[in-house]
Amino acid sequence: MYRVLIVEDEDIIRKGIAYTMDWTSMDCTIVGEAANGKEGLSEILNLKPDIVLADIMMPVMNGIDMVKEALKEVSFKTIILTSYADFDYAKKAIDLSVSAYLMKPVDEDELRASVKKIIEEIKIEHGYEQFIEKKKEMENPENVFIKGDKDNEYVQYVINETKENFADKISIEGFSSKLGVSASYLSRKFKEATGTSYLDFLNKYRVSQAVKLLQTGKYKVYEVSDMTGFTDYKHFNSVFKRYTDSSPSDFLN
Repeated sequence: MYRVLIVEDEDIIRKGIAYTMDWTSMDCTIVGEAANGKEGLSEILNLKPDIVLADIMMPVMNGIDMVKEALKEVSFKTIILTSYADFDYAKKAIDLSVSAYLMKPVDEDELRASVKKIIEEIKIEHGYEQFIEKKKEMENPENVFIKGDKDNEYVQYVINETKENFADKISIEGFSSKLGVSASYLSRKFKEATGTSYLDFLNKYRVSQAVKLLQTGKYKVYEVSDMTGFTDYKHFNSVFKRYTDSSPSDFLN
């Protein structure tokens, strides 16, 4: 559930928002309350909420300064509540990328709509963050370290040949034939040495190269599929999405 903090100096308003709204139906939970900006700043840093509802005019520290200071340390979405229809305050709120600016007394439907909009923003941002992490992983595939005994020389040979010839039709059976060992033996040694199956290593390496080619902007998706050893376009799409959580077309966009 999404964590919500309410910072409002008027007790009746603060309690009203906290206990009359059906937060559970919005997939939210109230994690805390504060009666002034200084308390609110402390609670934000301690609780790390997803959403902060904050009044502007409060004792000790106003809502704008509170949000400004808190954003230096943690990330969250803000809904500003105020009874002051003052453009200067609104401008400061916009400068802080406040998600919503609501006049008091707060309309329940308006607040619900603002929370819904913010949750969608959070979902998109989280999805983008995960996408970027996957993208980095594919751009920089983890190096495989192999012990230097005789058996693992076979594995190192397979890895080197795969990186050199990933666009060709290659398989563990082909390598085992060249090395004069059984495919089952080579597969087992590869898994022991790398922690992954050969097919998983091959697909991941091919996708990492596909990512680099797509980033150049020079090639169509079907061209990248052919250039990275995926002779079947649908199979390429399926494997690419498995490792990046995105289709090649979405990645390109």
